[in-house]
Amino acid sequence: MHLDVNNRPLLVYWETTRACELACRHCRAEADPNRHPDELTHEEGLKLLDDLQGFGDPLPHLVLTGGDPLKRPDLWDLIAAAKQRGFTVAITPSGTYALTPEIVARFKEVGIWMMGLSIDGPDAPRHDGVRMVPGSFEQTIRAAGWARDAGIPFQVNTLICEQTADDLAEVYELITRIGAARWSLFFLIQVGRGKGLVEVTPERSEQLMEQLLAYSAEGKVDIKTTEAPHYRRVALELKARGGEEVAQGTRRGFGIRDGSGVMFVSHIGEVYPAGFLPLCAGSVRETSPVEIYRNSEVFTTVRDMSLLKGKCALCDYKQACGGSRARAYAYTGDPLESDPLCPYEPTK
Repeated sequence: MHLDVNNRPLLVYWETTRACELACRHCRAEADPNRHPDELTHEEGLKLLDDLQGFGDPLPHLVLTGGDPLKRPDLWDLIAAAKQRGFTVAITPSGTYALTPEIVARFKEVGIWMMGLSIDGPDAPRHDGVRMVPGSFEQTIRAAGWARDAGIPFQVNTLICEQTADDLAEVYELITRIGAARWSLFFLIQVGRGKGLVEVTPERSEQLMEQLLAYSAEGKVDIKTTEAPHYRRVALELKARGGEEVAQGTRRGFGIRDGSGVMFVSHIGEVYPAGFLPLCAGSVRETSPVEIYRNSEVFTTVRDMSLLKGKCALCDYKQACGGSRARAYAYTGDPLESDPLCPYEPTK
């Protein structure tokens, strides 16, 4: 079924809480161990789920994220309510000792579709050096085993920046060995605590894209990128040169980008085109998220490819890619400017 991204998102990320025991160096949310006093209440959370049903069929996939969703005492009730309303629910718990075999087994019992785990390095020193909590690596590897034993597919999320890029091959070997179903590579945007890390250069990003496409061709894991949609352009260019067919998972992402097929609801109910694009389009406490997604100026603007500026406006691949609107905003203050991570020069 074709998804009309002007009318409904494919993915709704709900930051259920900002509370988290980790102190990750790239954290967008600048999370801390305590829950925010103005967090959406349980009743407001249920109303959010009711309102999200207004998108109609097919309902968007709901990703419960944070912070650490396990820090919400009503998490299980919220999952049950989402499932009762027909949502496909994924969850991204933090790699802490709150995540136990019993918790993972319960995820399976309540119908969690996929679990997201973060692995930012191939061993404890490198991973824990990003997550800033000793023991996080070993706990995450254990959690992957528990998910595998419970029959829950899991996605591994990996940060790509100057400090981690050289570890890509070793992380790939690790995540395929432990049985990840999907690998999502987040290309750093310097927001929140991420301002203390260094992005890779455009030329280095291109090399990494080709490396990822070579891994994708092996068929061991479904690979996607976050805030680096020019991965799709590199895949199409490779195919045009007689290379591998573009993977189905990559094709499914064509046209999906910040605010276009993606919506982010913060812990206090503010709605954004993506977690890394801090342009508030409204609050679910005041306006239906369906109305915000379909008609707010923020969302309709970032979805309109005819408004793009610079080389993104001229690019032959803008419908499939469209550039990271979050990175354009981080660099220029304008979400319609060119994505500075992409080195491609349009021929027009």
